Amino acid sequence: MGKIAPNRLKRDFMATKPYEKWLTDVTEFKALDGRKCYLSPILDRFNNEIIAYKVSRSPNFQQIQEMLQQALRKLPKDANPILHSDQGWQYQMQRYQYLLKSNGIQQSMSRKGNCLDNAAMESFFGRLKTECFYKQKFEKIEQVIHDYIRYYNEKRIQLRLKGLSPIQYRIQSLK
Repeated sequence: MGKIAPNRLKRDFMATKPYEKWLTDVTEFKALDGRKCYLSPILDRFNNEIIAYKVSRSPNFQQIQEMLQQALRKLPKDANPILHSDQGWQYQMQRYQYLLKSNGIQQSMSRKGNCLDNAAMESFFGRLKTECFYKQKFEKIEQVIHDYIRYYNEKRIQLRLKGLSPIQYRIQSLK
């Protein structure tokens, strides 16, 4: 067991600017033949944009580390987001916590066994699986996920974002 971080978000998922509140988790996809793959994204609560993600054939720390490195490349120097997750083993690892701290990111974790503390991330997973994932062959799962995240970020409109896609909303808000 590693170190548990405090629940800094306390279900307050509203963000007033980009790079303020991020959510992450890992979800599993099971193919028709029973094989599995895993998605680990970071969602920015300002505009619901998936700012980084990694697909892997097993849940491992390398997946989490590569996803976090993607996100760090996009992080402005003056940003200090909260990154909220559940209490998964990967988020308790000393290396993960060091990466966050050394890059000015505040770690936040849900209370044990409380999926509502990360409801906005779970909601994204629900939409993803409902809208694009149904009885996929293992060889196609990764491409389906890539295509959906591109569609979700660039084209899928959201009422909360005034009928814009996440990227359109972020661009408009920065003008």
